[in-house]
Amino acid sequence: MLLHQLVDKFGPAIVFVNVMGSALGLPVPAMPTMIIVGASIALMAVNGAAFWPPLVGVLCVAVAGGVLGDLVWFQGGRKYGDKTLKTICKLSLSRDTCVKKTERFFGKWGVRVLLVAKFIPGLSLVSVPLAGAMGVKLRSFIAHDGAGIALWSAVGLSLGVLFAAQLEMFFAMMSQLGRQAIMVLAVLLAIYVAYRWWRRRALMATLEKARISVDQLYSLMNDEPLPVIFDIRSPEKRMLDPFAIPGSMFADERDLAKIIESYDKSRKVIIYCSCPNEVSAAWMAKTMRNAGFRDVLPLTGGLDAWRLAGFRVANLTEFGELMATTPEEVEQMAATCSLPLSQNGTLHEAGFPHPHGDRA
Repeated sequence: MLLHQLVDKFGPAIVFVNVMGSALGLPVPAMPTMIIVGASIALMAVNGAAFWPPLVGVLCVAVAGGVLGDLVWFQGGRKYGDKTLKTICKLSLSRDTCVKKTERFFGKWGVRVLLVAKFIPGLSLVSVPLAGAMGVKLRSFIAHDGAGIALWSAVGLSLGVLFAAQLEMFFAMMSQLGRQAIMVLAVLLAIYVAYRWWRRRALMATLEKARISVDQLYSLMNDEPLPVIFDIRSPEKRMLDPFAIPGSMFADERDLAKIIESYDKSRKVIIYCSCPNEVSAAWMAKTMRNAGFRDVLPLTGGLDAWRLAGFRVANLTEFGELMATTPEEVEQMAATCSLPLSQNGTLHEAGFPHPHGDRA
């Protein structure tokens, strides 16, 4: 059966399954599918078949499949919050940075990020549950997510229509090669996945050599001088999980040059974040050591490990971390986050009562 015949018979079902599977986080070729379907519709139109009705129909099917798949993660984010983000990030080969980057995108653009999320690898997978966790209204989510999927699908279909002749030649060549072509593609994909896995393992083996446990940090906080503790979670993450290790200083690794200039390089520095395996914290620690700091270590397990160990955490909402400067901003943040807010200034240090002997 020729490719365009296959698409003519099963095209909408193939598109629906692929786009919904991609939205759920499955490794399916959603964009290549849209391109192939667009090319097949164009080729069938050359032979006298209708063009616009099947093209619009496939577009609608793609939007329906994508929104249904995204709704699963959106509701998961709304119900389970940060736990859903941690779960979905494990599906990504770039899980160490995808959550933090998405939080920053969302903090800047809000739900509008869904309009372009499908075009950026990793962003779509995390922005959907993040929208649920941040309290975006269902109607607003469906509108923005549907528009973003429609735009993404239209681009894929348009590419297929424009390059229909070239794709027809390519698949004709592939059919002549038969199983050999499939084997080559499978081997290339396996090499790529193996390389990403090996690079991650090598990175984690290197970073594992220089860390500090929560018990060791707790002991240090009962001695003098106290270590400098940097909390490098994004503001959006602190909105979702408004707690911190007592005495933490909120910092952004993007402002590392300013941090290096502001602190004594002989001080002991501990860094923690919310990313899986603390890679952001580890990289910041390594950069600070290269800049001349003598003793900088990432905290194994971050805030979650500290909390699980039973040590006391500081409630940020009691100290003005979540801030707004006008009544309108207060209402907007309250609608987004559903957390207590303050108008007295931004909290720079969670320097609350010293944690001598304090456990939750």
